[in-house]
Amino acid sequence: MIMPLAAAALLLAAPTEAVEDFDATQVSEVDAINCKLDVPQYLSFALGLEQDGIARSRGWKTIKSPNSFMAEYELPEPVVVAGSHSTRRIAFTSDSILAILDVPDPAAVAGPEKVESALNFDTFIDEMVATGKVDRAQAEASIKFRKFIGERIISDEVEPAAEGQSFGSRMIVARTISNVTSHPGKTLFGCSYRFEMIDENGDRL
Repeated sequence: MIMPLAAAALLLAAPTEAVEDFDATQVSEVDAINCKLDVPQYLSFALGLEQDGIARSRGWKTIKSPNSFMAEYELPEPVVVAGSHSTRRIAFTSDSILAILDVPDPAAVAGPEKVESALNFDTFIDEMVATGKVDRAQAEASIKFRKFIGERIISDEVEPAAEGQSFGSRMIVARTISNVTSHPGKTLFGCSYRFEMIDENGDRL
């Protein structure tokens, strides 16, 4: 499982009763994809996939991923996310769970989710045309892959460093939608659960 070292730090820092009262084996992968968890809950679930045998007990099959930053699984039954899109393939990155959808254009699911791409290819094409070296058709044809990457923040919680402590924390839950060249014709629809340690001034360590 791909997981940041910060995950262990967060779980160690979490109140003992909070960890003991939460049963990661009962987490629904659909709830995780739909950003229904908080950061400690998600990390406990993600770490438990292999350590506690969650993936094995659910009949998930490990898939050799063409992307080294993703750990992929095939589910025994499809799940439905993003309205009416079903898939049997999900993936985990260092801080995210993703449903791999057979949707060539991420904008098709990004619109209803109010997620915009951080990359604007129309502006890039306009700049290419403005040089006078190519027309719009040539500029558009030259772009073989239109990268889409965007997110919408669901929650952003900051816990300042307590008196006598050297660091605090920031936990962000965000809907994420993207595509990647390793998975042509697919849209990655999921949720990121980010944990950051911050110093006394609130700056990321």
